Amino acid sequence: MSEVSTTVDNQALQAEVNRLKLEVKALQVEDRSEDIYLGNYLLTRLEQLGVKSMFGVPGDFNLGFLDLVEDHPTIDWIGNCNELNASYAADGYARVKEQGLGVLLTTFGVGELSAINGIAGAFSEMVPVLHIAGVPSTAQQKSKPMLHHTLGDGRFDAYLKAAAQFTISQADLTSAASAPSEIDRVLVDCIVHARPTYLTLPTDLVYTKVSSERLKISLSHLPPPNDADEEEFIISEIEKLVEEADNDVIVLVDACAIRHDARKEVRELIEKTQFPVYSAPMGKTAVDETYERYGGIYVGSISHPEIKEKVESAKLILSIGCLKSDFNSGNFTYSIPTLRTVELHSSWTKIKYAEFPGVGMKQLLPKLTQRLHPYNSLARKIEVPKFVANIPEEDNDVISHDWFWPRLSGFFKPKDIIIAETGTSSFGILDVPLPKDAVFLAQILWGSIGWTVGSTLGAALAARELGLGRTILFIGDGSLQLTVQELSSMLKKDLKPIIFVLNNSGYTIERYLHGKTRHYNDIVNWKWTSLLNVLGDAEGTKSKSYTVNNKAELSELLDNSSFANADIMQLVEVMMPMHDAPRALQVQADLSGKTNKYVA
Repeated sequence: MSEVSTTVDNQALQAEVNRLKLEVKALQVEDRSEDIYLGNYLLTRLEQLGVKSMFGVPGDFNLGFLDLVEDHPTIDWIGNCNELNASYAADGYARVKEQGLGVLLTTFGVGELSAINGIAGAFSEMVPVLHIAGVPSTAQQKSKPMLHHTLGDGRFDAYLKAAAQFTISQADLTSAASAPSEIDRVLVDCIVHARPTYLTLPTDLVYTKVSSERLKISLSHLPPPNDADEEEFIISEIEKLVEEADNDVIVLVDACAIRHDARKEVRELIEKTQFPVYSAPMGKTAVDETYERYGGIYVGSISHPEIKEKVESAKLILSIGCLKSDFNSGNFTYSIPTLRTVELHSSWTKIKYAEFPGVGMKQLLPKLTQRLHPYNSLARKIEVPKFVANIPEEDNDVISHDWFWPRLSGFFKPKDIIIAETGTSSFGILDVPLPKDAVFLAQILWGSIGWTVGSTLGAALAARELGLGRTILFIGDGSLQLTVQELSSMLKKDLKPIIFVLNNSGYTIERYLHGKTRHYNDIVNWKWTSLLNVLGDAEGTKSKSYTVNNKAELSELLDNSSFANADIMQLVEVMMPMHDAPRALQVQADLSGKTNKYVA
């Protein structure tokens, strides 16, 4: 048995033992000799899970808890300009802090509803975020006075019901006796299912004393173990299909391999089997894009012809963690028959048309790798297209998307965090190979414009905590106007991202979807290079801003070692033609436009 397989099995067994211990603790009479504040119980659990930054906005129903947060030795209160940005930041933080989670703190009603779009995005894209809502006291929730931040009709549970639509589980704390086990439950659900969870923290419970005994038992990061017999059957069936395919097998990796902590297992599979590997857009950087057997991004009919042919002609596709959304699948144009597909997911497996609930990929993959390892000599003979970025020779000095994205490929470094806004950026960067250990963030499924600004704050904090490289954001001028305030939080926390603002005078992706010359897709142009001075760097010592008007100016800046070192926060306004867009976006927009059927 491989080392990875043994490690995963041991971790799963220990997680199950700890889960049972916690259930027993909940039934026992607690030893009250080590009492702590309930608020500190929650903070200790977060500390155990690797949380070092907490996002949110102060409000009168969370201020008492914030005293404990501010006094905590390892968890830093970031403080955001608004709750929506805070939820985006918690999302970006969680994506970079793999195996961990992001934490958002809001106040009752007005604060939590402002954040709910960001929580919905985290739910959609499977990102573990704990949303803590400071709420009125338990006595007030029973008597239901007409408090501020309520709807004025006594429905104190309205926000809990709203949160239930966008979180995987909720804990409405009502007593100190049950609160620790409820906190543990939503934290485990958050991490194991990679989805947001919701926790109410009444003002009168924050300083209530509870036993600290449960804190001695670690919380589980893993789902329950797979059934051994069912797992063996599935592995045998997949091995038969590999043999029947004469080793003409490819691996297609997608977002859930990242979200459910299966990168290491996927890497072992592809390296030991030598099967060619491709990724979907949401799975970009799940696999090292410099790996010699990596062929690039598959997006259905939008794919480059050579990639499309290699993937769709394979006799067997091992699909790992797939999410077949419209923008992730070329508007549902995957030409991969079910009869040639095996799907591995976080909590289920599918072989052709047969589904096996409860058999997850995290524990299955190492054993599958061990079984398929002997087939690597034949698999190595299958050619894989080289994934490279070719800079086109254009007879002008205009910064086009066709030129811009390949030109950037040489600027990226290993361990960079690269964040692409929905629209031109997230489509343009797909065809650019990123360096080893780079991390790519984009919100391709939920697609809330402006998400990247808050996400960049969270990602940069996580990168600093983990010792990763630069944080680099690509965002359009229209998207930046939605959430621009959070640039001030980056300055406040001495973060040093590089922000490329693509100035093309409006909403380009919308122009291609519909209304190419309509004024509703226009925006008011801002003086972008003055933003950082206005938003916190009044003396101009913490940041620097640039405008590049042509290819020569951009190349000169990218080749400047001082700029590339990112020793201060930097903003680059990139002047681009209004109606220019990446190839992939143009094709996707055309497909989506036909689906929307605005015009008969």
